[in-house]
Amino acid sequence: MRFQGLDVKLKESAASVLPIVAMVSFLCFGFIPVTADIMLSFALGALLLIFGLGLFSYGAENSMTRIGTGIGAKLTASRNIRKILAVSFLLGVVITVAEPDLTVLSDNVPHINSVVLILTVAAGVGLFLLLSMVRILYGIPLKWFLIAAYLLVFLLAAISDRDYLSVAFDSGGVTTGPMTSPFIMALGIGVASIRSDRKAEEDSFGLVALCSIGPILAVLILSFFYRGESGEIASGAIRSYTTTVEIGREYLSSLPSYMKEVALSLAPIFVFFLVFQIVSLRLHRIPLMNILRGILCTYIGLVIFLTGVGIGFSPLGLRLGKAVASLPETFLIGLAALMGWFIVAAEPAVHILTKQVEEISAGTVSAKAMQTALSIAIALAAGISMLRATQGIPILCFLVPGYVFSLILSLIVPPIFTAISFDAGGVASGPMTTAFLLPFAMGACEAAGGNLMTDAFGTVAMVAMFPLITVQLMGVVFLLRSRKQTPATQTSYADTEIIELWESGSGNLQEAI
Repeated sequence: MRFQGLDVKLKESAASVLPIVAMVSFLCFGFIPVTADIMLSFALGALLLIFGLGLFSYGAENSMTRIGTGIGAKLTASRNIRKILAVSFLLGVVITVAEPDLTVLSDNVPHINSVVLILTVAAGVGLFLLLSMVRILYGIPLKWFLIAAYLLVFLLAAISDRDYLSVAFDSGGVTTGPMTSPFIMALGIGVASIRSDRKAEEDSFGLVALCSIGPILAVLILSFFYRGESGEIASGAIRSYTTTVEIGREYLSSLPSYMKEVALSLAPIFVFFLVFQIVSLRLHRIPLMNILRGILCTYIGLVIFLTGVGIGFSPLGLRLGKAVASLPETFLIGLAALMGWFIVAAEPAVHILTKQVEEISAGTVSAKAMQTALSIAIALAAGISMLRATQGIPILCFLVPGYVFSLILSLIVPPIFTAISFDAGGVASGPMTTAFLLPFAMGACEAAGGNLMTDAFGTVAMVAMFPLITVQLMGVVFLLRSRKQTPATQTSYADTEIIELWESGSGNLQEAI
């Protein structure tokens, strides 16, 4: 059995996890005392996180992306609008249930049952994936969809339960993770091919953006009907170990529950794929075996990832947040900002995004400038999140002006930048934000005597919001530079004159301006 490309995924996951491990190790060995057993458990959790995330990413790329592309192509060939919409809703639900970032978040929300939260978020994604297909099929501009959706979001936010507000916005941030995003984007590209106009490819962007709104609305609506319950935060279950054998037993004893949890999460996708394979896809043996192998790798990787997060990684993040909260507040904010900088700088999907923007702008907005802007944005988001956690500042004080400014920018910049910016929010709020930065904020909030529901939750939402502004500001830069360029004057040539043709570098967005 060949695993071509697995080494690349393992390197990418290591690049995402190791900067946080290095920072935590520096703090724990130099400034903040942590018992050796907890540090050893963290180190083992980090190793499992790297291997699990790499194996999961490899499996998802070789299964979920191919399934999404195949189903999108079949739906396109059918040209049956009702079928496209029905399957889109169903796919949105089943793929979200298996999203690892959502599982980590649901385990840390004490007052909402994990199954209830996951199913609520999944229904929101399904509905908005359906609406996204409507937008693509009929060529409705993304900005009008976004403006209408966020107006509804903030109207509901104004009257909803405060304990659900931050969780709702965090749900939108974690939903578009490593499982959901590639699947949804592959499906959108396939469906967009139904249209033959030049803007069809452009309209295939923005699916991730719209699908992240659905969970926010769904959880806000849930707050009107669901009575909260008492529960425990998974990250708070910090245990002490006297021997290395006890640490090993803790990890091994947790495996059956995670294996069952992941099996239940992936089962709907697996069943859906098998039914679609029998009825419509009918893949040949080799492609079918490759997808089945990818699903198996996704399952094993997800089990390992969640075990590492739940037992070793997140608990130390929460404990570290409590310890750092006793130090001067400027140190806490600065440390969180530094974490945010390294988190986004190491995220593989961010590098893909920055290259994409450089290509779209024909080099006017460089990948390096884009990377720096995103790093600054996430550093600010992480620092402000710690300020919120310790001072109890309502999250709407940041989200309302942030989203209003983003939506205003969407009326100015080329449409492709708006689509990419809202997609970037899901890219930036990756596994490290949910697995470490959120527990870190929870620990700081608890130490400061704050309310976890209103003050600590919302960290993922802040990280997801800032790229909306950053990428669109890059779009403004592109727009201003493009307008300064003087159009080339047309010159007449004689029939016998030699003409030298040079690459103009005019860019791919001139039609969008």
